Amino acid sequence: MSELIKIEERFDKSVMQLTMGPAPANIVSAPLMAALTIALEAGEKNKNCKLIILTGEGKHFSYGASVEEHAPKEVGKMLPSFHKLIAKMISHPVPILSRVQGRCLGGGFEVAMAGHFLFTESSAQFAVPEIKLGVFPPPACALLPLKVGDVRANEMILSGENFTGEELFRMGMANDVSPTDLPGEIDKRIQLFIEKKILPKSSSSIRMATQASRMFMREHFQKYIEKLESLYLKELMQTADANEGIMAFIEKRPAVWKNH
Repeated sequence: MSELIKIEERFDKSVMQLTMGPAPANIVSAPLMAALTIALEAGEKNKNCKLIILTGEGKHFSYGASVEEHAPKEVGKMLPSFHKLIAKMISHPVPILSRVQGRCLGGGFEVAMAGHFLFTESSAQFAVPEIKLGVFPPPACALLPLKVGDVRANEMILSGENFTGEELFRMGMANDVSPTDLPGEIDKRIQLFIEKKILPKSSSSIRMATQASRMFMREHFQKYIEKLESLYLKELMQTADANEGIMAFIEKRPAVWKNH
């Protein structure tokens, strides 16, 4: 499709694999969001498609969203677009399997958690580090409490620290964790999962069941994301520190906080 999203059809078009690029960072930029949206729509139109695999090109899933697009002049356009992408993934009738290795950070982690299944390597690094830039991650604030509970969600959002794939699996957020020291193991496990648990099913039944199983999460996300988006754009971005954190990152210097 483009250097941003590569599409591969597998298992006689029953599975579509989407690979985000370009490596190594696979940044979730505005152009990538647009390309991913088009690819997801193509998967929905293919009535034989039973599963979409989403992964990153090279050694990493994604370093995260474009920090430059978080700058004051861009964020008002970028953030609503990103939230529409996450909402589309949550409500997508074809289940999405996030295949994660390496770094899966910020907006990249939010994209991964919007999927229906998550397969990861044990040493993969997950984090929502936005707090270190003086901001917060709206989709993660809506979804993490459902995924890992309030205690862990607070820890991840307020500390911004990294968690491994093994830790994510222990939290119950990942379906499967593969040893990183066994090359190709994650793909063997995904293939076995597809062959045993996806391919034998009816595609139309899978789509109905997917919509049913996601009804609560879909309504929950819709209920809170507009409030979180408003808090971010109308209040957070009016503070000196939110703007300082973003600009310090772009300018590659330590942030100087004013605490307001």
